[in-house]
Amino acid sequence: MTDIAAKLAELGLELPKPAAPVAAYVPVVEHGGMLYVSGQLPFRDGQVVTGRLGDDMDVAGGQDAAQRVALMLVAQIGQALGGDWSRVEKVVKLGVFVNSSPGFTDQAKVANGASELFETLFGDAGRHARAAVGVAVLPLGAAVEADAIVAVRPA
Repeated sequence: MTDIAAKLAELGLELPKPAAPVAAYVPVVEHGGMLYVSGQLPFRDGQVVTGRLGDDMDVAGGQDAAQRVALMLVAQIGQALGGDWSRVEKVVKLGVFVNSSPGFTDQAKVANGASELFETLFGDAGRHARAAVGVAVLPLGAAVEADAIVAVRPA
């Protein structure tokens, strides 16, 4: 398994502080060898990255937001595992929701910002199934939201 901290440093990226829930849910549930990570939002300098793809944000901006949401997912996974990245067996699935104007159809390209980071950090274990879905609005006006299912080894 890759040293996640070293790989992030090599990429010039930092994990954000895992976001606390803003409603009646928990960030991560571990059950039956799986981590179920609740929907996370992208943050830049402590603020949610907002925007609507195809309106006030382009694909490159969306990919950056998707990478930032992937960093938050990784931060939540790391917190749930107590920093023991060796427990990550396989990133099974990502769900990426893209705040999209009615004519925007490049959700898959935007979602690649998250998918490519998972593969870079976790190698083959980071290759996953995925849904990339355009939606009319996201919480707090976020540009993207993503959730994850990750297979983990026992502690």
